[in-house]
Amino acid sequence: MQVKYLHTMVRVLDLEKSIAFFRLLGLEETRRTESETGRFTLVFMAPPGQPECPVELTYNWDGDEGLPSDSRHFGHLAYAVEDIYDMCARLQAAGVTINRPPRDGHMAFVRSPDNISIELLQMGDSLPPAEPWSSMQNTGHW
Repeated sequence: MQVKYLHTMVRVLDLEKSIAFFRLLGLEETRRTESETGRFTLVFMAPPGQPECPVELTYNWDGDEGLPSDSRHFGHLAYAVEDIYDMCARLQAAGVTINRPPRDGHMAFVRSPDNISIELLQMGDSLPPAEPWSSMQNTGHW
């Protein structure tokens, strides 16, 4: 039996805020579906050159009272990045809280506007420990 990865779906409360967040991570919109009958919009976003690895942002037009919830039952999305320090600095400058800083030069966690946990992993070898990340404490949970 053959299995092929299709996508990861997450529900979002504010579609534009969520799209902006995933763009900060470097993802691009690869396709969009709007359903008048179902009253929802699906936006697929993927890393450049990797359209086969999308996250599907599902936005219900009539709202979703359960969002944003803790979402820990979901787990997390994970993306490898070229420079974890640069990515975290870019996210932080845009107002994103770094929940688990990359103290080890290898791994960090942030949350999307809809409370979705995002793991960031350094491509290749870990970077040498560097400030301000080395001494930064965790904020919240991931």
